Amino acid sequence: MESMGFEDSYRLSAHAVITNDSGEVLQLMATYANRSWGLPGGALDPGETIHEALRRECHEELGREVRIEYLSGVYYHKIYNSHAFIFRAHFTDRRHITLSSEHSEVAYFPLERLSEVQRQRVRDCLEFDGVVRSAKF
Repeated sequence: MESMGFEDSYRLSAHAVITNDSGEVLQLMATYANRSWGLPGGALDPGETIHEALRRECHEELGREVRIEYLSGVYYHKIYNSHAFIFRAHFTDRRHITLSSEHSEVAYFPLERLSEVQRQRVRDCLEFDGVVRSAKF
């Protein structure tokens, strides 16, 4: 079994599940890496809480403020050696979304159109019963 030393590190990120009036899930098309669709959010900066990181990332990526409702899950992603915190969040106003240079498109998708990993994380969030979920991918 591998052990982690004090100097070893892994990533932590915070992501928002935001839906429209039809219950479709907001996704952003990345302009980096594999240019895939994903939830708004990103890596924590040193000294940030998961809540602060999510609010900052949503403001940077969407140009909007969010109200965090609850933490629904924490998921380990082996390929990135990271833990992703998934939150239910809502926009605080109805202003237009303004994308940062990190994303080229924004769209809302029904649950069944999300990738398998995204679908599980989002379903856990939308069907939240007060128990924070976890899983490994």
